[in-house]
Amino acid sequence: MGEAKSFDISKLAVWDAYIRVKRNDGGAGVDAVSLEMFEEDLENNLYKIWNRMSSGSYFPPPARTVLIPKSGGTRTLGIPTVADRIAQMTVKLYLEPELEPVFDEDSYGYRPGKSALDALNATRSRCWQFDWVLDLDIKGFFDNVRHHILLDKVAERVNDAQIMRLLKLILKVGGKKGVPQGGVISPLLSNIYLNEVDKMLERAKEVTRNGRYTYIEYSRFADDLVILVDGFSKWNWLVDAANKRLLEELEKLDVQLNREKSKLVDLTRGETFSFLGFDFRRAKTRRGKLGVLVTPRMKARTALLSRLKEVFRRFRSQPLDRIVAEINPILRGWVNYFRIGNSSQCFGYVKDWVERKIRRHLMRARKRSGFGWNRWSRAWLYKTFGLFNNYKVIRYQA
Repeated sequence: MGEAKSFDISKLAVWDAYIRVKRNDGGAGVDAVSLEMFEEDLENNLYKIWNRMSSGSYFPPPARTVLIPKSGGTRTLGIPTVADRIAQMTVKLYLEPELEPVFDEDSYGYRPGKSALDALNATRSRCWQFDWVLDLDIKGFFDNVRHHILLDKVAERVNDAQIMRLLKLILKVGGKKGVPQGGVISPLLSNIYLNEVDKMLERAKEVTRNGRYTYIEYSRFADDLVILVDGFSKWNWLVDAANKRLLEELEKLDVQLNREKSKLVDLTRGETFSFLGFDFRRAKTRRGKLGVLVTPRMKARTALLSRLKEVFRRFRSQPLDRIVAEINPILRGWVNYFRIGNSSQCFGYVKDWVERKIRRHLMRARKRSGFGWNRWSRAWLYKTFGLFNNYKVIRYQA
């Protein structure tokens, strides 16, 4: 480890952290202080954060726990206070340049200059060369990160007692293990925690490489991981070897694979694997050519419609423009993420579903049945109420 720079917190560093937290928005923590409320006395509040972090008297409060519905149960989301998000961001901005150099190019999650789109593009392009896919699910990853292992990994790169103390406080406030999903610093910590898994896979690539040809590749976004292996019979052993070595690395980290959700996929048989909310499979295009279809997962669509349905239920007695104001940001965010795949059919279904709900709301307000197909044209609905209407799919850039 080279000589690490000293953690010299400045008011400018705290201000920079605040700007980034403001950009990401987010809800209030356990203190019920929203970003808007925090900004009412912004200068004084930022000074308090700087003063406490500089003097060593900063102690983070617990995160507010929110349960997010998901298939088969719920996911726990921890929402730190606004002040704590700024403090975490300050620490993250120090740690990031120290840790980034050790990460591999196929680790895409929450890194500068990388995105989910990059991970999806790389994975899609590799579906042509690689026939076997290990579709892997790490069981309760964020809840099971061991603090001592994580702190040791950070300490290998960071030689600063103050920053390590702050990081330990941030971790311990949530319990004896785990990092909160929703914490500003959690994605960076997940990358350093799983970095040896990446290194193992990189070594496998180099050991089996033949010039510019590789016979195993992977893509990882935080705890979402897929491993692709060449389908030629010569490399059948590589599937078992990669799986075995992966289990060994995860055992060192004291985390486990979810056996029920992890599977081996044969793309030559039209089988499907999932990554970052999309399903991947080989199939013939409308022109009869073999292609790779990347479509939103059914459960992603179901989750969206459930969320929208709840809005329609809660605002059943409200004017339609109030409902549109609530659902437009939800639709825009969801569509903007999924518009880079073969999503036209899915988008058409969502658009029709939303329009039917809008029409039923209008007819119910008039104490009538039906959907008012003859009463209101589609163009009139979108023009009058400003309902989200940008369902255009963007062509993949491989």
